Formats: sequence, structure tokens, C-alpha cells
Amino acid sequence: MPLTLIHGASIHYQVFGTSGPWLALVTGGRRGFGEFVALAGKIAAQGFRVLLHDRRNTGASDVVIEGDEGEEEICADDLAALLGQLGAAPAFVGGTSSGARMSMLVYLRHPGAVRGLVLMRITGGDFAAGRLPEMYYGQFIRAAREGGMAAVCATEQYQERIAANPANRERLMAMDPQDYIRVMDHWLDIFQAGPRKPVLGMRDDQLAAIAVATLVVPGNDHTHASVNGIAAAQRIPGSELFQLPIEDEDVPLLPFSAWAQHEEALAGAIAQFMHKVAGTGR
Repeated sequence: MPLTLIHGASIHYQVFGTSGPWLALVTGGRRGFGEFVALAGKIAAQGFRVLLHDRRNTGASDVVIEGDEGEEEICADDLAALLGQLGAAPAFVGGTSSGARMSMLVYLRHPGAVRGLVLMRITGGDFAAGRLPEMYYGQFIRAAREGGMAAVCATEQYQERIAANPANRERLMAMDPQDYIRVMDHWLDIFQAGPRKPVLGMRDDQLAAIAVATLVVPGNDHTHASVNGIAAAQRIPGSELFQLPIEDEDVPLLPFSAWAQHEEALAGAIAQFMHKVAGTGR
């Protein structure tokens, strides 16, 4: 299990493929990179190196609840550093949901590290803005207030983090609950501060400032409504829109696995886009 130290956190990662342009793919939510393994293999087989990593506070990487900037900004800086450490920059950077949002932050904060963006299942709109603050922060702040760090560790998401990296329990239990609450409250404030649509937390001027080739693949649930992906593509100069043969579904959230039957087509569209941008057409 490859691990490397990035900005004080042990980060779990894996590289697929041995040659060709680099693509870093980032999953959504607080999920580890496991759901992207099959897609990474399909893209790597078309002449690329694909980097998957567990962001801090996800998967088998360290849980580190600290930092003055927002959690996604911190993770964006981590990925830029990891790309540099691997000699992979500039790379294509992309992902789904919060991974797409983080990919944009990597470009905005480290433009020299990014040669193109692949933005899938863009998060935006009032439904997402009303649901995600509780999902990412509110439930854990409440657990810490009611039962301290033991209650935080007992939540389903942290149980997953501890199972994947047992040292996370000791790290969490050593925290003062008030320090945990303070950081999570701060991250929550930052998360809620930006616009709601078309991209949650991303201003129109930031979208207009994206000056690298960009592929947008809209989602199809209430959290990732296709209208927001289409609107984001219209605001990013010169972006390409690729739409899978799917309809929006009347559900709060579809897992990435719901796209399994379209994975070959998705991998092909991403590979075609990157070959064109990199000048490595096959």
C-alpha cells in the first residue's frame, strides 16, 4: 500500500499504467479511491498513467482535523504536492462531485500543475447546498458536542476511516473535542460561504478564469443535477460537454457505481479528450 507524507499527513495512493500523460482522479464525498479503480484501469489501458489517492480524512489516509483554510483547499494543496513529488505535473486533474470541485481548486491555486480538467457530476443548486453541510460537518459537530471524541469515532464514516487506518482512532481520541468542534465549525463556515449554483462554492469569475482545456460530464440526481453541469460548461471558456445517455433521476444521490454500465464510454471520452489535448492521438 503506497503511502507518502504530504504536508504532515500520510497519504495513501496508487498509480495505474506505466507511461503516457498523467491523470489524477478524485472521488466525491469522504470516500476512498476504491470506486475509481475499474475506471482508472480502463483509462490507463488507453495510454495514460492514472493517479488515485485518498485525500486526508478519507480512505486509508490520515485523519487530520486542523488548518486555517477550508478542507477542500487543504486537500487541493495536498494533491498539487503529491503530483510534484511523483514528477507528474502538469497533469490532467479531475473527479466527481466534491472531487470535481477540488480539481478546480487545484487549478486555481496551482495553475502550473494542471494541463486540463475532467469535471464529472458537478455539485450545485439549493438541494445540494441544503444537504451537504450536515453530511460533511453538522452531524460530526453534534456528535462531538454530545459525546466527545468517542461519539465522533463511533459514527459510520469515522468507523470506516479507523478500519482503513487504525492509527486514526488514537489520533482522534487525542483531540480535545472543543478543538475538533472549532475546526469543523470553521470548515463549515467556509463551505457555506460561496455561491450555490451552478457549482457549489465556486464563483462565476472563478469559472471564467479557468484557462485550460476542460471536459464536463454532468450528473443525473438532485445533488448533481445535469442543469448545473451544463451551466458550468457554459461558464468555463472553451470547455467541452460530454453527456452520457442518461436522464436525471428523482433521487437525492446516486452512487458512482450507478454509472457502471457506462464506464467504457466514459473512459473512452476522457481518453479521447486527453489524447487531443496532449497531442498523443492514437
